[in-house]
Amino acid sequence: MPAVGATHEVTNQVPPLAGYDPVAGDAALAEACVRHADEATLASLADLGRLAGSEQAREWGRLADENRPVLRTHDRYGHRVDEVEFHPAWHELMRTAFAHGLAGAPWAAAEAGNRHAHVRRAVGYLAWTQVEAGHGCPVTMTYAAVPALRAAPELAARYGPGLTGTGYAFGLTDPAAKPGLVAGMGMTEKQGGSDVRSNTTRAVAAGDGTYALTGHKWFTSAPMSDLFLVLARLDEGVSCFLVPRVLPDGSRNVFRLQRLKDKLGDRANASSEVEFDGTTGWLVGDPGRGVPTILEMVNATRLDCVIGSAATVRAALTQALHHARHRRAFGALLADQPLMQNVLADLAVESEAATALAVRLAAAVDGGETAFLRLAGAAAKFLVCKRTPAVVGEAMEVLGGNGYVEDSGLPRLYRQAPLNSIWEGSGNVIALDVLRALGRSGEALAAVTAELELARGADPRYDDALKRLAAELGDPGALPLRARRIAGLLALCLQGSLLLRHGPTEVAHAFCASRLGGDWGSVLGTLPHDTPVGALVERSTIAPV
Repeated sequence: MPAVGATHEVTNQVPPLAGYDPVAGDAALAEACVRHADEATLASLADLGRLAGSEQAREWGRLADENRPVLRTHDRYGHRVDEVEFHPAWHELMRTAFAHGLAGAPWAAAEAGNRHAHVRRAVGYLAWTQVEAGHGCPVTMTYAAVPALRAAPELAARYGPGLTGTGYAFGLTDPAAKPGLVAGMGMTEKQGGSDVRSNTTRAVAAGDGTYALTGHKWFTSAPMSDLFLVLARLDEGVSCFLVPRVLPDGSRNVFRLQRLKDKLGDRANASSEVEFDGTTGWLVGDPGRGVPTILEMVNATRLDCVIGSAATVRAALTQALHHARHRRAFGALLADQPLMQNVLADLAVESEAATALAVRLAAAVDGGETAFLRLAGAAAKFLVCKRTPAVVGEAMEVLGGNGYVEDSGLPRLYRQAPLNSIWEGSGNVIALDVLRALGRSGEALAAVTAELELARGADPRYDDALKRLAAELGDPGALPLRARRIAGLLALCLQGSLLLRHGPTEVAHAFCASRLGGDWGSVLGTLPHDTPVGALVERSTIAPV
């Protein structure tokens, strides 16, 4: 007699995705790591890679996303506390990221002589944030705060050791007693958005070296961070201030959390509205120079927008490949069917191009290539982040209806996908920033041009793309109208240069034929007929460990 409720046998369902290494098992990422660093750097990420592909880590990611942070404005007695509670899984993700040097640690490591500290960190960040992207926000801001704080040497000496520490200790306590500090930033206001020069928050000197800030911030992510870089207005203009949650005397600073944002994605991370009312801050940099000062932080967070989007693309590709290798339809595995191979191969090309460019940008940090990073980083932020939603959507279609169900993990990636294109400057802001980088001095363009020239002659389609780029840049009329074209083509050429010089022939050929040569439809999965799609799929498949 059949068991009660047994209606059918479950077949043709894909096994859970776990037990793989997204660092060493990802050929494109591992090769980029060795290319811009060395084998020892790759080996140093072995433990993180195995954890990132484990069932335990995937469960942490799910729990952190499903159990959103909770705002506690007051305690049971009516005292204002302005705290945010997170699920234990969030703390495991944060603890792991800090312990493996993904936050501020690379700056200290570089000063100690590690020439590849930022490449190591980028590779680890790209792998680890595939587990869950939301906690990457405070990890990123902590990383980015270190160079910005150098504009105030006394503050850097006080808080720098904590910001570059590898410990994670949640809670509002004396920063000096913590093994590591988390940093955030407060720029955006209700009336301004990206136009931070219209901010109305004011700062008044208190006469003891500190300033009292009064105003509001419309988006302040990770409000439980230990300290923040904040923009406020002095008579000299918009200025930058360091605002700690706990003051040196152990008392809590005024940091009133009005509410947490109900966001499309990034749900594990708390984003808040904050009111300042006599909030204590210390000036960072010169009065009236707040925007250039905090741009040191913004440029670093934009780097992580590229790395994080490359991580989202890779995570979606991994899900799609895993499904196609185990799911059968019409008498064959999906992975063996020509049209599906075309889709998977196109996704793989997109992932490899994004990964190659992201790690190259990190190498520019290691190499002190400021001019190159200023232009290449902005162009990469525009294109890689802008492409991510379409890539994740196509990966979801590989799974069909199963991909539309929360259990698959693809809906979480899909909700997350647009974020990096919006955060720290949406598409138009970044495209115009590319123009600013081009026009400010010739150094940035010269540095990027030198990179592009390294691949000239390797493929006629690439050479034609360089000619088109030169024509765009050579016509100064109505540049703002064409800013997106220029930013996108510049990033594509950078990706093409990297793949032609360092990638396998089949990857470079597919990229040039589709992204640069024009033989590409408006959707993914339309690679030319002579593309070795099987080889591309095989290269991008991560084997179990």
